[in-house]
Amino acid sequence: MPPRRFVAYYRVSTVRQGRSGLGLEAQKVAVLAYLNGGSWDLIGEFTEIESGKRNDRTQLAAALAACRLRRATLVIAKLDRLARNVAFVSALLESGVEFVAADFPQANRLTIHILAAVAEHEARAISDRTKAALAAAKARGTVLGGFRGHIATEDARARSLASRKAAADNRASDLRSAIQAIEEEGATSLRQIAEGLNARAICAPRGGAWSPSQVRSLKLRLEGPTKTEGLH
Repeated sequence: MPPRRFVAYYRVSTVRQGRSGLGLEAQKVAVLAYLNGGSWDLIGEFTEIESGKRNDRTQLAAALAACRLRRATLVIAKLDRLARNVAFVSALLESGVEFVAADFPQANRLTIHILAAVAEHEARAISDRTKAALAAAKARGTVLGGFRGHIATEDARARSLASRKAAADNRASDLRSAIQAIEEEGATSLRQIAEGLNARAICAPRGGAWSPSQVRSLKLRLEGPTKTEGLH
């Protein structure tokens, strides 16, 4: 049986923490301790340095793309910190990637759904309390300014119901750079491109090795049917 593949994702909140390794080393130790023993292959590590106010997660996106390309499992050090982050929950749910948390290995996608629902409930409760406080202040005659206490929320559960077409488009986008690199190396046929993907240990859509017909479907999705004319 081939070794199970993992991609590690670490997150620290400030540039200072990222430079000093404060918190980062502890996450790495936790991940390696979880992976200790058994047959496994850590094929990539991605570190996000961002504040809690930011919603973009470029390194998380890269980690998820690596997982999709190589049928790997995302491993994180601590679930509690990340699971309360709506952006992380949303990205994870719609990615289709399996994951494991070193501090909570029993967690699964259902756990994340529940945590996302709790986060959404908390956000709505905060919004409701803010609106009620503003209404009470207005009733007392307080002049209210332009602030409306708006709390931006995302419906993580709804976003998790991404269509199969969207998932296929995401995977095709992940593969674009690999296809371009293989073609730059001199591959001119679908078979040669398939061999290049297999040599890079990139899994085919249903697992296993790539075939020329699967490469054709991928190129049609990426570039349109006219781009594959003459390829065999």
